[in-house]
Amino acid sequence: MSSRQDSIEALLDKAGNQIRDLEGKYKKSLHVQSIEPALLVEIKNTCENLRSVLDYLAADIRERYCPKALPKDHFYFPILPDRKTFDSRMNQWFPGLNKAASSVIAVLEAVQPYYPGYEWLGQFNRVNNENKHGDLVEQTRVETPETKVTGHGGQVSWRSGVTFGRGVYVMGVPIDPRSQLPVPDPSIKVERTIWVDFLFADIGVSALGLLKQALAGIASIVEDILKLL
Repeated sequence: MSSRQDSIEALLDKAGNQIRDLEGKYKKSLHVQSIEPALLVEIKNTCENLRSVLDYLAADIRERYCPKALPKDHFYFPILPDRKTFDSRMNQWFPGLNKAASSVIAVLEAVQPYYPGYEWLGQFNRVNNENKHGDLVEQTRVETPETKVTGHGGQVSWRSGVTFGRGVYVMGVPIDPRSQLPVPDPSIKVERTIWVDFLFADIGVSALGLLKQALAGIASIVEDILKLL
């Protein structure tokens, strides 16, 4: 195992521990309207550790398969907006890789954020870049009410944004259009929960959710690439 691969494993472990710690701090912050600057710094550090994992991986690919690449040239793990830009940057950053290891190119291209299911990588990259080049990325507190109705051996739930008109029944009980809740009835149990989350302000994505998704996704990319090195 290369020293970079040791570093990759250490950074993934570190990021996992950071995210678990952040989750605890988020829970303690649910009553406030904004995130403390110190917590924003910790989020920035977590993003940087995960980005370093990708760039270490890129360095291993280049070292293994691109002997003609100039050491002084700048390069990055590719996170690009479209296929045309991807092809251009790959030729620039990883000369000869397409001939030496087309399977690596295929893995890298398959995880680009222009594909459904990998939008998180583009969102992660944007947050990471904005934290580096500007103020720490702000977050907004969002409350989402959820209604859950239990009865007759079943359960139905819905969140804000759903509106019921007259004549709608849930579990055999009519919905009151004024309250948007079932009328009181002993055959059912109605629970109202307020879910609280913090979203990255500019992209409207859950901060903690994106960090967890990035950790799992980057670990998966690492696993797939290391099989080919």
